[in-house]
Amino acid sequence: MTPSLPDFRRVVIKVGSALLVDRERGRLRHAWLAALAEDVADLHARGVDVLVVSSGSIALGRTVLGYPPGTLRLEESQAAAAVGQIALARYWSEALGHHGIVAGQILVTPQDTEERRRYLNARATVLKLLEVRAVPVVNENDTVATSEIRYGDNDRLAARVATMIGADVLVLFSDIDGLYTAPPASDPSAQHLPLVERITPEIEAMAGGPASELSRGGMRTKVEAAQIAVGGGTHMIIADGREKNPLRTILEGGRCTWFLSGSNPVAARKTWIAGSLEPRGVLVIDEGAAKALQVGASLLPVGVKAIEGSFGRGDAVIIRDRAGRTLGRGLVAYDSDQAARIIGRPSREIAEFLTHPGRAEMVHRDDMAIVGE
Repeated sequence: MTPSLPDFRRVVIKVGSALLVDRERGRLRHAWLAALAEDVADLHARGVDVLVVSSGSIALGRTVLGYPPGTLRLEESQAAAAVGQIALARYWSEALGHHGIVAGQILVTPQDTEERRRYLNARATVLKLLEVRAVPVVNENDTVATSEIRYGDNDRLAARVATMIGADVLVLFSDIDGLYTAPPASDPSAQHLPLVERITPEIEAMAGGPASELSRGGMRTKVEAAQIAVGGGTHMIIADGREKNPLRTILEGGRCTWFLSGSNPVAARKTWIAGSLEPRGVLVIDEGAAKALQVGASLLPVGVKAIEGSFGRGDAVIIRDRAGRTLGRGLVAYDSDQAARIIGRPSREIAEFLTHPGRAEMVHRDDMAIVGE
């Protein structure tokens, strides 16, 4: 049995250039975007958190700048992105604003989801936008990315973002309605796979080549994105996005391929924190803080009585009580020198001792794995 989108708390939707931009004219497909925004608004009205990963800045910008069809040089792509990103953000803002939804633009580079310090900053920004019921619109920062550091496609970017924010499901819209046993355009016997419970070498071998010149993706990158997503506890869907209201089509039972995760985002994240990161220090906490952690609270500076080691913001630290018992691990929100200045103090006094506002939590609950959970 496959899940249903409205059953999920947090959904990421990825839209590629080939869907959003008319290939012949290099212009936005306004009617299509309006229909997708209507779908997003329907989910949003059900209380679902929605984030969009949208390509299109280079495709839009190259038309404005008059670049001819074909491959662009790196500096031309960056210039096109700089021009097109302004238009892309405006289109999304207007389309969502028509339904009373505020859009927030976030441009990322690979380091923003790979380096823990920047990862925490990006994650906190996205979660705050979702908290106030805005819809973040994310794109790779093509104006500064280079061929050596860029993601290369927004499928993998979407998967990284989905796992970063603990999304329950990632929807990749494409020009095909899912994964087939062989390329359906060249093999009439190819069979559609509605459900992939585990990504095996055989599943990987079914991935095809690249898509259109406007899109840097293809079935191969979509399967790679699925590996990232399901590994982080996020289900993934590949669906045909060419028709209007593509989300509604999925809800009404339209053909697509589900990649199921054997975990969930919270469990996968806690496993990563508990066992995959080398701790850089120790936070010693009092009895009150220890009890608060057991009932699901974040660790506040007031509950920390001592620190050990030298660590940076985003590093993993061990959390212990005064008797030396290990209570868990977490990603700390402060450098060790800053942490030493605010331990034992109420969160409202952080700005006074750091000369700038800081996060209320020393370790946020979402960035923590407690022993026994």
